[in-house]
Amino acid sequence: MYTADQLEKREKSRWTFVMMIGGMLHFLIFVISFCLVVRFLLTGNGFITTSMTIVVNIVLLWFNTIVGMLWEKEMYGHYFMAREFFWEDVGNLIALIIHNAYFVVLWLGWSQKNIMILVLVAYLTYLFNFGQWIIRYFRYSKVRRELTEQ
Repeated sequence: MYTADQLEKREKSRWTFVMMIGGMLHFLIFVISFCLVVRFLLTGNGFITTSMTIVVNIVLLWFNTIVGMLWEKEMYGHYFMAREFFWEDVGNLIALIIHNAYFVVLWLGWSQKNIMILVLVAYLTYLFNFGQWIIRYFRYSKVRRELTEQ
């Protein structure tokens, strides 16, 4: 996954720290927003509040995507779709497209319930991509331990 040089470069990159903080903040907002979306779908209450969390969630998704692109450029020489992160980037791209469809369907005048169902689908794509990140993180931790022990 990482060579010793790449591991050192990763740990020295300022973008690694920014991604960690941004990722944790994004996940916190995601959990709150996800709960509000489910609550809205169950009760029909809180559309405005839920919509505000959805917009914050999308902004943070874009923020983390841009920071990730800067990190990827520094690490691998590509802003997006570097061979080493291809599938994570594909998952992220799908999540971005579906999340941003929220603005399109809002503009098209979809019903509040249908908008929230779309957001729920978008959030499932985020969870899938987050799962890829968790797997990569544990692999990184293992490689780091192995290289440190040598």
